[in-house]
Amino acid sequence: MIARWPATAALLLAAAPVMAADLTPTGSPSAPGYTPIGRDEQGLWAEADEQERELKASKLIVRDPGVNAYLRRVLCRTVGDGHCRAVRLYLVRAPIFNADMGPTGVLRLYTGLLLRVRDEAELAAILGHEFTHFENRHSLADMRRRRSATNWGAWLTVASIAASAPRNYTPDFLVSYYSYSRDQEREADLGGLHRMSGAGYRPLAASNVWMHLREEKDAQARGLGVRSLKDRDYGPFVSHPMDVERMTYLAREGQALTTPATSFDGLDDYRRQLAPIWPMLIDDQIKLNDFGASEYVLANLARGDWTGPLLYARAELYRARGLIDQLTAEALYRQAIVRDDAPVATWRGLGLVLLRNGRADEGRAMLRDYLRRAPDAVDRAALQAMADGM
Repeated sequence: MIARWPATAALLLAAAPVMAADLTPTGSPSAPGYTPIGRDEQGLWAEADEQERELKASKLIVRDPGVNAYLRRVLCRTVGDGHCRAVRLYLVRAPIFNADMGPTGVLRLYTGLLLRVRDEAELAAILGHEFTHFENRHSLADMRRRRSATNWGAWLTVASIAASAPRNYTPDFLVSYYSYSRDQEREADLGGLHRMSGAGYRPLAASNVWMHLREEKDAQARGLGVRSLKDRDYGPFVSHPMDVERMTYLAREGQALTTPATSFDGLDDYRRQLAPIWPMLIDDQIKLNDFGASEYVLANLARGDWTGPLLYARAELYRARGLIDQLTAEALYRQAIVRDDAPVATWRGLGLVLLRNGRADEGRAMLRDYLRRAPDAVDRAALQAMADGM
């Protein structure tokens, strides 16, 4: 059966349509006044512009001006002010670890990522990674690769080779297709690492991101009572390197880049700048109903230092678990509320859990205290009725 593959491929490939060569773009896409070159890049930009118009109007965009300004400052420090001007950054409300950057300089950062990076240095590693995708035109290369794969796929279907090939046989061109994408990810990882270390950030922060994602998968599995998939090999059709591989090569390269001049992590500023959207981040994470992963994420952020916001977040997590954890939630709220940095929502959470725990008078008083502190609360009417005993 294997011998039939080259002969069939040769016949069909000879009949496959030949794509006309397109111009190869030159120069930096982040340069001032850059315009796309050639049909492929121009078409890609036109499609990306349409997507950005839709993105701008999306209700999922987080528009807090302080948070967005901070994210842009980190980006500009990482890639440089000149390159930074070409980037439009959008913070998208979605509780997942993800970011992506398109060919025109649109960077989408998802809110779940902000809970999973512990400080500014780890954020810079992600931003540098995405900018490298943009600067190296990976979107254009990926489009051309997919178009080529579509042509090959057409004659593969006609020949029905998949049905006649050995069970574990994978055509070399398909392996190359996905390997190419993994090579782009490695290139972006290392490019981002060098950008963030060049800006003075702690290089080993890049490796830590992937190490902690692996640990989160373990915690998630324990919470669900299943086997962790952190080391599962998904085979040749995976477009990203495995987390353990990324963790390792980033650690090797990061160690070599570590000097006294590359030690900044920006932890305090990172926590302070996210404070305005912290309750939203926590609420979205808890709604995933993934206790094991959520508990790990909070402990990873705390690193033994349970601040007011982190204690509040952990209390919210336990309150959402139902009756069995209400006393634990109460204790955590009480620990948070005596700290100067406790979010105002702590008073709301404690009031609600006290009502559930049968301490009605104290719970109503706590809700009234919360409403005094948050006069514009979106759920004011409902909480006022509860505070009044209605």
